[in-house]
Amino acid sequence: MSLNPASENPKSVFRAADIVLDSAYQGIDTKSWQSLFAQARSAKVEQFIADLFAGKHVNASEDRPALHSALRNLDQKPVLVDGKDVMPAVADVWHRIEALSNKWVGVTDVIHIGIGGSDFGPRLAIEALAHVPDIETRGMRMHFLANIDTAELGRILQRALPHSTRVIIVSKSFTTLETTKNAKAVVRWLKDSGRTESQIHNALFAVTANVPAAKAFGVQEEHIYPFWDWVGGRYSVWSAVGLPIALQYGFDTFKEFLAGAQAIDQHYRTAPLEENLPVLMALTLLYQQEQHGIKSFAVIPYADALDWFPKWLQQLDMESNGKSVDRNGKPVQFSCPVVFGSSGSNAQHSYFQLLHQGKEVIPIDFIAIREPMSHLPEAKEHHRILLSNCLAQAQALANGKQTDNPNNTYPGKRPSNLLILPKLNAFYLGALLALYENRATILGVLWNINSFDQPGVELGKVLAKPIEAALNNSATVAADANIDAITAQRINLFNS
Repeated sequence: MSLNPASENPKSVFRAADIVLDSAYQGIDTKSWQSLFAQARSAKVEQFIADLFAGKHVNASEDRPALHSALRNLDQKPVLVDGKDVMPAVADVWHRIEALSNKWVGVTDVIHIGIGGSDFGPRLAIEALAHVPDIETRGMRMHFLANIDTAELGRILQRALPHSTRVIIVSKSFTTLETTKNAKAVVRWLKDSGRTESQIHNALFAVTANVPAAKAFGVQEEHIYPFWDWVGGRYSVWSAVGLPIALQYGFDTFKEFLAGAQAIDQHYRTAPLEENLPVLMALTLLYQQEQHGIKSFAVIPYADALDWFPKWLQQLDMESNGKSVDRNGKPVQFSCPVVFGSSGSNAQHSYFQLLHQGKEVIPIDFIAIREPMSHLPEAKEHHRILLSNCLAQAQALANGKQTDNPNNTYPGKRPSNLLILPKLNAFYLGALLALYENRATILGVLWNINSFDQPGVELGKVLAKPIEAALNNSATVAADANIDAITAQRINLFNS
């Protein structure tokens, strides 16, 4: 049985910036949509959107705006933060990025050091755009160094050529442990390779909100690219955090990336709720929570170029909205489900068994691209097969199949959205990321959650310090105020 009988089908196809959203398989009838829009208005979604773009302090716990949209405000219309227009400072960084992207000659390797929001966005963009047919590229090797595990560091240093390497250290605070430790290791490698102090200084660049700390580390002031406390790390790829995009593919490509995001922002800001793609996508998830108590959500891009997209979305969604209390400190009824996914059709041969016949209902966003991603002779045929798999999986999940054999019965009524991009290039990649960013903020409003802080990541960092000290000492460890009995026992296992 279909999720939406034809007689009950409301409008299901919507468009923004040439991206199509088809929500027909969500199983939401007209009456339910009306109720969802009433909930959105009750939650003051429209007022939130206006406040967000106006630079109001929507991040209440940290008493600051969340103005990542200003970073892609290519029209440079004034954006005020506490009465001051931030656009001149943003535009100055654009000019500096453009100048640097036109300047580098003979660079073979770029080591981009950052973790979390300082890593996922630029890594995703570099990987995705590498698949765009005929894209202009400088052909530098872009290495992303995030993990404190030296295996990643070792692989990079084995490949990079020290005398033609540039290093970009990305940290909003410039105190992130993994980033600073990895940066020091790369500087040591440059020294051991025979580079002089002057050459090392010329090779180091930084992107940070803490300019004094970057200077103290040894980065020349003219090599420091600022971003601001009103930019959250997971929303920061539009800032100088996205510098690798301009360096590898040119500043015009970086501008196209920003332009795609800006196009979605303009839609998000002006479209009525009933036509607003980020709002509609947020409401479909809320509906499935209310109807089925869903605990997980999958995003499946039928494009190998977007294989990193689910990883980026995991941080965006779960760090923004993975909370159990609301803005007022009260328990929430719903918050962010577990996010997972990978590229189709590979995913079909992994966990789609669970999606089709598992006990849990897991909503899915399918993402498809109209045009093939190569000029190979087989491209059109392969792409047709890829798209047919995408459409077939959505249909099978929605309609299911009843048989006399329980093992071959598919329950169906598994909801999904379909997003269609005209092609994958910098513009539509930017639009796609901004679409999900804005969706995440709307979900925060609907759940009454602050989508712009992340206090839950701090406790483990604090506890890691005394544990590291204990691991550095061969003496037997006993439980104390900082280390409980089980962890003390585990430290002793490592130290024995």
